Amino acid sequence: MENVQLLAMIQSSTAIGIGLIIGLGALGACVGVGIMCSRFLEGAARQPELMPQLQVKVFLLLGLIDASYIIGVGLAMFFAFANPLLSVVPK
Repeated sequence: MENVQLLAMIQSSTAIGIGLIIGLGALGACVGVGIMCSRFLEGAARQPELMPQLQVKVFLLLGLIDASYIIGVGLAMFFAFANPLLSVVPK
């Protein structure tokens, strides 16, 4: 296999992986935020006196869920712009 073909195969596989990282990460974050916020609303409706305590926990967990997605985006950008797999291809 020629070097150009090997390079193209690595880049195309990396592009598919980047799409999966970002797409599935966004899907997971959105589903997680949706489930958590619906449970918060249910808990606030059942016991309104606990709403301030629940709200603090919800905002903390929202930040953690979004942070995990942002870490995935950072990892995807690392593979997009500084792909360590391209060093395998002989010059």
